[in-house]
Amino acid sequence: MPTATPTILVVDDHPINITLIKKRLEREGMRVITANSGSECLTVTRQEDPDLILLDVMMPQMDGYETCRRLKQDTATRSIPVVFLTASDSKEGMLEGLEAGGIDYLFKPVDLDEMVARVRSQLKYQAIIKQNLDLTERLSDARRAAALGALSQGISHNLNNLLGVIYGFVGLARLNVNKPNELRKNLDKIEEGITRMTKIIRQVTSVSTRLQVTTSRLDPTRLAENAVTRLHNEFRIPGDIEIVNDSGGIEVMGNIEILEDALGKLLLNAWESYAQPPAGQPFAEIHIRTAMRRGRRFIEYHVLDRGRGLDPEIRDHIFEPFVSTKTTVGVGMGLTIARHAIRNLGGEIELVDREDGSGVDACIALPAAESARISAA
Repeated sequence: MPTATPTILVVDDHPINITLIKKRLEREGMRVITANSGSECLTVTRQEDPDLILLDVMMPQMDGYETCRRLKQDTATRSIPVVFLTASDSKEGMLEGLEAGGIDYLFKPVDLDEMVARVRSQLKYQAIIKQNLDLTERLSDARRAAALGALSQGISHNLNNLLGVIYGFVGLARLNVNKPNELRKNLDKIEEGITRMTKIIRQVTSVSTRLQVTTSRLDPTRLAENAVTRLHNEFRIPGDIEIVNDSGGIEVMGNIEILEDALGKLLLNAWESYAQPPAGQPFAEIHIRTAMRRGRRFIEYHVLDRGRGLDPEIRDHIFEPFVSTKTTVGVGMGLTIARHAIRNLGGEIELVDREDGSGVDACIALPAAESARISAA
């Protein structure tokens, strides 16, 4: 059910309307925050993560409909319910509001008793939705755990097969001990098999075990730059990557090795998403910004590309082991391992198609270190 003290954002360009609504909701035990314009609403929403927004339709510069559309375009705010406040009861206006993403209307002058009843009803409804989402996530985790169990059995079989291959080449090496060229080929095959086994074991161990890692405050821009450098050095990717930091100087809490590796995997996926990488322009952008998640401030790294996008056939299974196609992200266990490591740091990785349909928005979200700010260089 609703949180003990829900937070309601009231947005109206008339102070008297805000005062009346604020006082009544506070009498009902709710926390009320306010904004006087559409642009201020967008800023306050990202900072405070309210449980519900009461949004006036008629405001100068940016009206309520446009404000709602922008809220719904942002992954950090799209799930917050919006109830419009309007003096018009026209059918066209109501339809526009619903198409913009609103869930209900209150007509001015606002009946305060009706407002309280509708707000409480929406809060209860949203609480049920969140419970269902939590249940769905737990069921998904259980399904992944079962998948990992099946994966372990399959990998055990593969390891046994590799051992058989290695023993076979050991036997050939003994037979060819007096034939240096043949012996060298046999030894190369043995080394190749051992390398493959070692890689598989490390991957499975990384996914199956929750390792205790050391975290520290990190400069978000430097972290992104290091990930780009690793991408160029380790994978010889020549393309440019643009980095834009709008986090306001707030540091991120995390483990530098894990974060650079996870960012590198997303950048490599971005590169591989193109049939022909763009010439003379960045193939990906990294946008760094803050967002409120679960009542806490996070730093979000959005890796944006304009490649093929997500294959619908694997969209819902992209973080499962060995889910792949030849023309999309999600190859092997790379994303499985990255998500496991980021979740172990209290964060999350999400992949969605970009709003305009041109590529993927891959997001890594990590807790912010709010008490520390980066000093100016």
